[in-house]
Amino acid sequence: MGKKVAGTVYIKVDGTQVTVTGGVEVPLSDRKRETVAPGYFKEEDLPGYVVATVVADPDLPIAQLMAATDATVTAELGNGWVYVLSGAYIVEEPAAKGDDGTIDFRWEGTKGVWQ
Repeated sequence: MGKKVAGTVYIKVDGTQVTVTGGVEVPLSDRKRETVAPGYFKEEDLPGYVVATVVADPDLPIAQLMAATDATVTAELGNGWVYVLSGAYIVEEPAAKGDDGTIDFRWEGTKGVWQ
């Protein structure tokens, strides 16, 4: 029997669903480890994040998305995994691409949790 590992992805920002094209990226861990010497390592905390390419729908609440500093972003992947990012805000400089009607967003936040 085959197992679904990819497919339609759903993104909600504060309960508002946005239409996504292509992939969504979310981290598997909230820390980065680096070996200092064999058997010894250091850890660095990493911010939770969600990266998505969103359709530039005329009804997309751009002002609301850009102004949010404490949003909840929920990403439901095609394989059924769900990642919830709280305390989220948009980072970098998203720009609307007129040739394909999309916007690349990157949200970072205070806590990302797999459910």
